Amino acid sequence: MSEAYELKAEARERVGKGSSREIRRNGKVPAVIYGDKQAPISITLDYKTLYYKIHGGGFKTTIANIQLDGKTIQVLPKDYQLDPISDKPVHVDFLRVSAKSVVNVNVPVHFLNEELSPGIKRGGVLNIVRHDVELHAPANAIPDAINIDLTGLQIGDSIHISAVTLPKGVTSVIHDRDFTIATIAAPAVLAAEDETVEAAVETTETAEKEGE
Repeated sequence: MSEAYELKAEARERVGKGSSREIRRNGKVPAVIYGDKQAPISITLDYKTLYYKIHGGGFKTTIANIQLDGKTIQVLPKDYQLDPISDKPVHVDFLRVSAKSVVNVNVPVHFLNEELSPGIKRGGVLNIVRHDVELHAPANAIPDAINIDLTGLQIGDSIHISAVTLPKGVTSVIHDRDFTIATIAAPAVLAAEDETVEAAVETTETAEKEGE
């Protein structure tokens, strides 16, 4: 798990589209802190600091300590919106958490040792079904990523959630099926050759039956 970091915030009394636009013009980003059975708090954050945190990776899996009016509020980023053209953050939602909080969070999947997969060496393609997996985890022990070792995998092999060793206290939100995370798919050329062979076999078998 990544270490918690600090964000300095200012409270904002005015809300709404007009207020948000003004905040952004002043180099700030509007945000909201909610949860833990407390009233939501509307705040503003420094644009540049937030931009680098979001685009630096791990933003939604790392706890932040928001400094507001002399108090520290521990939060987990739950959602954010980016400008579709500039990729600048325009709004962020934070969830209050504590040492006892357990949260659902999407954790990215990282694939290791592609060069040690015989299937990929033969031209197989890593077909990623899920780029992240939703996990149920303590807020203070969220894994940065799920690491999957591709060593020894052949064409046609599949990687299911049951093959992943999760940290203690962390479970998959989806628990009623052994879902697929990735497969080693046959290359297009090999797949086409297999289809041609299958078609030829079917034609031969049909001809043999008709000649009987």
